[in-house]
Amino acid sequence: MTQQVDFWFDPLCPWAWMTSRWMLEVEKVRDVTTTFHVMSLSVLNHGRELSPSYRAMMDAGWGPVRVALAVEREHGPQALRAFYTAVGTRFHPGGESKDRATVEAALADCGLPAGLADAYDTGANDEALRASHHQGMDPVGSDVGTPVLHINGMALFGPVISPAPTGEAAGDLFDGFLKVTAYPGFFEAKRTRTVGPIFA
Repeated sequence: MTQQVDFWFDPLCPWAWMTSRWMLEVEKVRDVTTTFHVMSLSVLNHGRELSPSYRAMMDAGWGPVRVALAVEREHGPQALRAFYTAVGTRFHPGGESKDRATVEAALADCGLPAGLADAYDTGANDEALRASHHQGMDPVGSDVGTPVLHINGMALFGPVISPAPTGEAAGDLFDGFLKVTAYPGFFEAKRTRTVGPIFA
């Protein structure tokens, strides 16, 4: 029986990117299907006290998630998955600017209509964006960000990994994560990160 995993991401987050690459590897070695969904760090941090530099990043973060939501709503989950791969590749390993021009280039990479980029600058669908965000994030609470996985009827932040394992190592990590999520009383396991996102 295919294991369904629901994955919430913000395109800005390199840690969500690492987890997404892991899940795509897991799909190669386990009977797993991952469905991608949009959350927003800008929504999550709205009204919070933030440093000026992080506030600027959150203010700029609305555009990419708005476009991601537009892709999902108008073209479906597979298109969202492809768009996230394209824009995330440009943002993270590619090191390109997290701006509208890069989002437009990612849409072109996927053969998606250029007009979807118009969502970048409008809050017309922000109510739907917040709804997608809360669907993913409310079950894990307000003390975490992205990535978030829903699996086994449970929602957990993470895993936060670097680098993303490949092949059977990806499958082994998933097997362990699956067992952890199966226990309803499991809440947290953590250690200090000693490396940043390793993209290659």
